[in-house]
Amino acid sequence: MPKQRDKIRMSPEEVETFLDSAKSLIVATLDGSGAPHLTVLWFARQDANILFETYGSSQKALNLRRDPRVAVLCEDGEAYAELRGVSIQGTAEIVDSGPEFERLMSVIVQRNNPGLDPATLASHAVAMMQKLVVVVVRPEKVISWDHRKLSA
Repeated sequence: MPKQRDKIRMSPEEVETFLDSAKSLIVATLDGSGAPHLTVLWFARQDANILFETYGSSQKALNLRRDPRVAVLCEDGEAYAELRGVSIQGTAEIVDSGPEFERLMSVIVQRNNPGLDPATLASHAVAMMQKLVVVVVRPEKVISWDHRKLSA
């Protein structure tokens, strides 16, 4: 008999679709004492990786430079039967220079500002690169749930 956990797990395609439809991401890093530091921000997805930008001097950037372990969460639903989400544990890489930096920043800007023409997109990305860094989350463990599957 299948466990309830197996019934509500999302397929890899469902995880991608869910993440692509989400706007906000909860990010957990570890501060110097090992305590969780939580923030919420906008993000983008590229292949299996999660991308977000932050100030290079932000607490989450300082935490990730010290300890690259990270967890992120997207969730949705108001009633128990509607709850769904994706939790990812992984390792973060901070990208703050070079052609890859500009390319990744453009991915984030485009995802969170749909409809920008290419010139405006490029100028926004370059302006953001003056104070911000890109964080690439490389998943090591993905946990998903969709309680709507229980009523199916």
